Amino acid sequence: MITLFRNFAKSKWAAGLFALLILSFLIVGGSQTDVFASFGPKHVIDAGDRSIGAQQFRGDFERVRNNLQEQAGRPVSFEDMVKENIHTQYLESQTQRLGFLAWAWNAGIRPGKELVLKEIRQIPAFFNQVSGQFDQDRYEQALAAQGLTSEMLEQDLRDQYVASQFGAGVFAGARVPRIYGALLAGQALETRDGRWFTVTQAMAGSAPAPTDAQLTAFINENAAQLRRPEFRMISLVLFSPGPNSQPAPITEERIRERFEFRKAALTNPEKRTFVTLTVPNKAAADRIAADLRAGKAPAEVASANGIEVSNYADTPQSALGDPAVGAAVFALPANQVSNPIQGRVGFTVAKLTGITAGAPATLESVRGALVQELRAEDVKAATYAKVEQYEKARQEGKNLADAAQAVGARMIQLPPVTAEGRLPDGQPMNAPRQIFESAYALAKGGESDLIDAGEGQYFAVRVDDIRPAALPTLAEVRAPLAQQWTLRENARRLSAKAEELAGRVRGGEDIAKVAASVNATLVARNGVQQSRDVQAQLGEGVLRGLFGQGKGQVFADQGQAGYVVGRVDAIHGAVPALAAPLVEQVRPRLTQELANAMVEQSFNAAAARVKAKNDPAAAIAALGIEAPAAAPAAPAAPAPAKK
Repeated sequence: MITLFRNFAKSKWAAGLFALLILSFLIVGGSQTDVFASFGPKHVIDAGDRSIGAQQFRGDFERVRNNLQEQAGRPVSFEDMVKENIHTQYLESQTQRLGFLAWAWNAGIRPGKELVLKEIRQIPAFFNQVSGQFDQDRYEQALAAQGLTSEMLEQDLRDQYVASQFGAGVFAGARVPRIYGALLAGQALETRDGRWFTVTQAMAGSAPAPTDAQLTAFINENAAQLRRPEFRMISLVLFSPGPNSQPAPITEERIRERFEFRKAALTNPEKRTFVTLTVPNKAAADRIAADLRAGKAPAEVASANGIEVSNYADTPQSALGDPAVGAAVFALPANQVSNPIQGRVGFTVAKLTGITAGAPATLESVRGALVQELRAEDVKAATYAKVEQYEKARQEGKNLADAAQAVGARMIQLPPVTAEGRLPDGQPMNAPRQIFESAYALAKGGESDLIDAGEGQYFAVRVDDIRPAALPTLAEVRAPLAQQWTLRENARRLSAKAEELAGRVRGGEDIAKVAASVNATLVARNGVQQSRDVQAQLGEGVLRGLFGQGKGQVFADQGQAGYVVGRVDAIHGAVPALAAPLVEQVRPRLTQELANAMVEQSFNAAAARVKAKNDPAAAIAALGIEAPAAAPAAPAAPAPAKK
């Protein structure tokens, strides 16, 4: 069974649909089951009692976009993804996944809670780096840092177990007949005899220098690749302070006023020193509480129960990730042991050893933070004041430049940029995407309304000039274009010469005579077998030609130093004694591929059984964009498996 689990885990299907979701949670975030979707707006995906709402879909799809941007090395918009139908592909995969999980739950494939808790306690991210033991505090902090709850993590682990158990069951029952392996083994061990020669460029002749007319035609033939994108020259109005501006001084009166206003929040809270011991069940927690009350040391009790002590020194209640544990600890008298506390994972017993009373904050202890806070507010206020003055000036009829000058806003000229935010050298411009979107929505000379970029940042743009998309002139690209044209023409001549010589062999002329007519060396080899070593020695073109034709047939294929023209003289079947061991070697791989297909069909059938469906229109609405003129139709529900 362990081997079956390993085979299943290595399969393409398992890797694509059910990778370890926990790691993605703790590193880059992941998607969680939308347990509250039924209380929200219209679902994007419905699959039985499982669903994904608009908010979750947008968050998940944002992560897909981030991955695409990293791979492409440039900004990618939701509009771009919708044009490529990436959203429908994602919807299909998620609909199939949720449909299967909903069916599996109804069918009774449900891992026990203890199995899920055991898996949580084996995740390295939750272990104490010193002791190597599960650390309740690290567990709670790791979840809180990702905005997750233990319920979310447990749900995803249950989903993972369901998929793994189902897939392993399919793998356990799958086994292909030996004849499948015999076919592959026979093909792999087959050998062939052949003769061939290489046709070089010298035999075909080289192309002369191209004329202007030929190069112009070449440009037109490759217009899609050579066409330069549209560039726009943009003036940008910024309302934030300049790099050399000096911040206004913060008066003592304002500092004191802010301190009094926030004094309660700035006060140091009460802190407590304590230890906790966490176990999976209440019976063990009762024993631990009794031992601690009897005077045994926490380390001794932890060792006896095979767990680790979690130490907390001067810790405020807000730092505890589990509210139940925090409330119980901060309700304990000094030097007391708590009753078992049912937390998010297991039961916890706490022993309080010290209490540090809260201390009111002093003005001097928080002065620096208050000054920074007030200064940031002043910058935002000054920026907004400029924004209001700018809008008033625009309403009075002033153009963008005059209004910016009147209020003291900065106006800068950006280098030419494409709609995707690329500079002429192809590098991305480090600027908010709203700048490009606004500029490409305007005509030449157009001036945008004020745009709020968030975080107190505002800007406006003017399109100073537009450089339309156009083909380069012949003078601009003559040298590289001539080089490419020559390469293409030489390749065409070489291919034509090879086909001419191959045609003579096909017409009945002896291949040795044909090779001699062009002063080519004829190579003859018997017993050639398909392998990497043989391919490296003879070349891919020779091997492809020998094993791509029948006995007596002629081939012409591109080789390492030109074109290869050859003839298959004989075909020898595999030796049974050598093929038999290979049959059993390839059989597990064929079984895995068969099982992958069976699992995929099972997923389709399960999704159809629960009537899983998705709504592309709702998905587009969740992304906050307009549907394309010809919106793709909703994907059909997966067809049920044939009985």
